[in-house]
Amino acid sequence: MFKYGQDIGIDLGTATVIAYVKGKGIVLREPSVVAVDNNTGEVLAVGKEARRMLGRTPGNIVATRPLKDGVISSYTVTAKMLKYFINRVCGKFIFAPRIMICIPSKVTEVEKRAVIDAASQAGARKVYLIEEPIAAAIGAGLDISRPCGNMVVDIGGGTTDIAVISLGGSVVSSSIKVAGDKFDEAIVKYIKKKHNVIIGERTAEDLKINIGCVYPKIQDMEMDIRGRDLSTGLPKTITVHSSEMLEALLETAMLVVDAVHSVLEKTPPELAADISDRGIYMTGGGALIDGLDKLLQEKTGINVMIAQDAISCVALGTGKALDNLDVLDAKKRRR
Repeated sequence: MFKYGQDIGIDLGTATVIAYVKGKGIVLREPSVVAVDNNTGEVLAVGKEARRMLGRTPGNIVATRPLKDGVISSYTVTAKMLKYFINRVCGKFIFAPRIMICIPSKVTEVEKRAVIDAASQAGARKVYLIEEPIAAAIGAGLDISRPCGNMVVDIGGGTTDIAVISLGGSVVSSSIKVAGDKFDEAIVKYIKKKHNVIIGERTAEDLKINIGCVYPKIQDMEMDIRGRDLSTGLPKTITVHSSEMLEALLETAMLVVDAVHSVLEKTPPELAADISDRGIYMTGGGALIDGLDKLLQEKTGINVMIAQDAISCVALGTGKALDNLDVLDAKKRRR
């Protein structure tokens, strides 16, 4: 079955790739992991299948994330991963699709070019870029076209993007390389230091999702995990409590809070007043860490809300922005 070129919105995240097809909604949600055979350079698995291989591969096979801290770290592997996902979404097409991709708000021109080139090589007819906080605001249902300040904090896998948006653009923005992956790293370091046990990043992520918190819980929760005992070198099972997770994650969470504080300091007074009235919107998977909204609210004194379907906000916003592709093309032609 051949299809004409479609319009696709892609949230090219450090941890997850989400694809939105115009008229269909979100059609793909896969981990951004690729397993490659080092000897031949052949891609063996992409997405969920490749994620299962993380930390479990023989010497000649490497399961990696081709994006680090929100930007492309392996250009060739990213292009192959995008091609795989585009083919899954589109099937066979006569005309290549137009693709809109999200990027962190403070990427360099070289990093932008890498994203455009990777998508073009993967089969895109035209590539458009949109800043993550703007896409997140659209996906969260905010009307960003009005002369009114909206603050969005998008916490992904590799970067946290913070922006004050008015009249469809970022007035003040910041992007820090502290997000979901840094929380996982903090857990790995803490377990090693406190329990003398080494765990993998998948176990750290499970701990973060199930019992992780950055604000004291009313009831302490616990979870059993397995790792390698550093003193004996043998597998060991330990019980970890949510109070320990608070200790492990609070320092990293405060880096996000400090970045939000820094953006608020640079915000024009009129827009700061709007934000004080309307509150701060949190999006992205990292926003779901238990208590992060309470911590941010306590430290800023501003009401903090987690957007509905926070993980998909950026992809949904990119999808809605696809409606304006013809307008963007017309503007380019006029120039």
